[in-house]
Amino acid sequence: MSETTIGSRAEIPTPSRPDMNGGNKPLHVILFFIVLIGALGFAAFSILQDMHSVGEGALATGTFVMLGIALIIALAFEFVNGFHDTANAVATVIYTRSLPPLVAVIWSGFWNFLGVALSTGAVAYSIVTLLPVELILQAGSSAGYAMIFALLIAAIVWNLVTWAFGIPNSSSHALVGSIMGVGLANQLMSPAGAATQGVDWGQVEKVFSALLFSPICGFVMAGLLLLVMKLLVRNKALYQAPEGDTPPPLWIRALLIFTCTGVSFSHGGNDGQKGMGLIMLILIGAAPTAYALNRAMPESAMPAFIQSSAEAEKIFLSHVPNQSTALTAENAREIVGAGLRAKSIASPETYDALAVLSDDISTSVKTYGSMKAVPAAAVPNVRTDMYLVADAIRVMGEAQDFTPAEKKSLKSFQSELYHGTRFIPLWVKVSVAIALGLGTMVGWKRIVVTVGEKIGKTHMTYAEGASAEIVAMTTIGLAEGYGLPVSTTHILSSGVAGTMAANGSGVQLGTLRSMALAWVTTLPAAMAIAGILYVLFRQIF
Repeated sequence: MSETTIGSRAEIPTPSRPDMNGGNKPLHVILFFIVLIGALGFAAFSILQDMHSVGEGALATGTFVMLGIALIIALAFEFVNGFHDTANAVATVIYTRSLPPLVAVIWSGFWNFLGVALSTGAVAYSIVTLLPVELILQAGSSAGYAMIFALLIAAIVWNLVTWAFGIPNSSSHALVGSIMGVGLANQLMSPAGAATQGVDWGQVEKVFSALLFSPICGFVMAGLLLLVMKLLVRNKALYQAPEGDTPPPLWIRALLIFTCTGVSFSHGGNDGQKGMGLIMLILIGAAPTAYALNRAMPESAMPAFIQSSAEAEKIFLSHVPNQSTALTAENAREIVGAGLRAKSIASPETYDALAVLSDDISTSVKTYGSMKAVPAAAVPNVRTDMYLVADAIRVMGEAQDFTPAEKKSLKSFQSELYHGTRFIPLWVKVSVAIALGLGTMVGWKRIVVTVGEKIGKTHMTYAEGASAEIVAMTTIGLAEGYGLPVSTTHILSSGVAGTMAANGSGVQLGTLRSMALAWVTTLPAAMAIAGILYVLFRQIF
């Protein structure tokens, strides 16, 4: 399909399009594949080194193959994310002639890389919490691999479909839809009467609210920022469209390059994390001794961890009428797991079980002295206990059963548990960063043309491009700090439309309708594809 599928370009003369092919040379292709092969080799070497450092034996051939396929698919998702989503970041600098296309794409790819490498990991685990509890705890099972394959392939397929039509679409939106599809399929496939979790609707609502907020924020805030700029900055050059291929004045060019840099860095820090949590699930399932617990936690942190665990045990027991419990750790895990599936934690029986698990965690840490000393045989139970207690505290939220002081202590314990189970090895960040950065340099033209030519009726001015990107980089950066996944595509594309509307330039309704249609259909389409794939993979694995 041609790049002019969406909207009409009748009001924008063809000469206004920058040269998108300038600078493409065989050497660039060779360097691209060298970096790609190097990244895959680095990931394989890091896995072997991590396993060797904890004394984990060689993986079975079948497990090794499944691990390799799963990691390649996860990195492929980030690669597609790069050329699909990051194209929005470079559209403004390309169409305002601030940077040549090839330079803009390489520059954006580099800052995407840094954004991923320096990210906190909070968004990664916000995505993971959408998954069914039993699939998270059994990531190495056939159902776990079916889940990973189905949701990632579904998101990739939908991203490629929208890219083929040149429609800016959110990778985050597609991934959330895929997770929901897997959750529903998992519930429908469970035996009658089985306690199986489908979709965590509370978490979906939280994440989906952030995704819904993205286009509204982009449109309104970018439009308002443009109007404020018009009032405060009177330089006419800022509100003019480029003339021919002449770059803008130096200070305007610097502003636009800065905003492109900010959007690229923020995009890496937010979108780059979405595959990280899934990669960690893959690694935990295949090599739990190396990745189930954060073995980098120092021994000096253990006394505070043990104290926090003991305090949590006392708090839970204080809400149990009969404090002399006879529960085993195995029984406690079943009770808490059932409570999480039902989203019903507030009961004496569950508090009793949480007290048992808190004591089990404390005893394990005391016995082994540190996280890195936990033997392979004990790792699965220790991680399961830590995950269940941390997630139960999250689900409790603002439960009225606890005093403010008790809530504070439990939150502190939750943070300790997250530190022990929610971590991203540096090599995972680097591998994802390379995949995202390389993806930025491939297939970007379709989306760039849509953003640059087919949203507004007139050529993008310097102020319009800068306003849209300032709003995008600020919003995405704040969302990453709060651990909320948002859509770079939604924010920036709607931001461009907002500036065009505020400036009286007009917008192309055909393009906006296509973008809105993609926004509406992404969720059900991704759910359907992922659900069908999950059912198929469960029959195969």
